[in-house]
Amino acid sequence: MHEKAHQEVADRLSKVEGHVRAIGRMVEGDRDCPEVLLQISAVRAALDQIGRIILEDHLDTCIVAAIEEGSGEKAIAKLKESLARFLH
Repeated sequence: MHEKAHQEVADRLSKVEGHVRAIGRMVEGDRDCPEVLLQISAVRAALDQIGRIILEDHLDTCIVAAIEEGSGEKAIAKLKESLARFLH
């Protein structure tokens, strides 16, 4: 992963981690269910965004390199497997 993408993912994951802890406090504090669900939705969206960043970086680096090295089909098949699990 490129350094810029790595740092962006690390920063975003740190924010998600804090957000999840805050949701835990909301549950402990017996907050209204719709509020908790809204915050869970925000975490899901943040994780999806992190996944997008990782995917874009993977396409720009690993897939391009694999194609140049002649192993593009294998790399793309592996990516498809990962995407199937990620999107499920």
